[in-house]
Amino acid sequence: MRIEDRMEFKTKSPVLTFAADDMVMDAVQMMSEKNYGASIVIDTARRPIGVITERDFMRRLLARNLDPKITPISAIMTTDLKIARASDDVANWLRIMSNERFRHLPVVDADGVLINVMSQGDFVSYTWPQLFAEIRTMTSESFAKKYQLYFLALAFAIYILVVVAIAKV
Repeated sequence: MRIEDRMEFKTKSPVLTFAADDMVMDAVQMMSEKNYGASIVIDTARRPIGVITERDFMRRLLARNLDPKITPISAIMTTDLKIARASDDVANWLRIMSNERFRHLPVVDADGVLINVMSQGDFVSYTWPQLFAEIRTMTSESFAKKYQLYFLALAFAIYILVVVAIAKV
């Protein structure tokens, strides 16, 4: 399934964004007001250049005793972004997010312009019903391919036993 096919992608509220030179206090207040755990930092062309999260506030602001009123977002934002396209596969990104331990995935268009952000929480509804269905399908396909010759031999052996049993009657 593609990211753009997810209901969450289509129905999400607009992404909360900031510029790198905005002050941290502005981000804290806006994120608190809107109940956002993360926001995307964009350049003037709306391309993602960072993400700012509650964890960044804790580790990079409060732990360093920085003043949020005079600290620019660029001083505490996470810049090692993974960026997706709307046509990317959800299961692939879910695996990457889990393995690399990040929770927010900016989604961009062909020009690299931010169009949405997906979180691990947005993929959770996918993980259980659809992921189990995919696993079932992949397992049964894999099992069937691996043991196809054995099934054929077993079916042939049962056929021979039935024919022999009928011939004796």
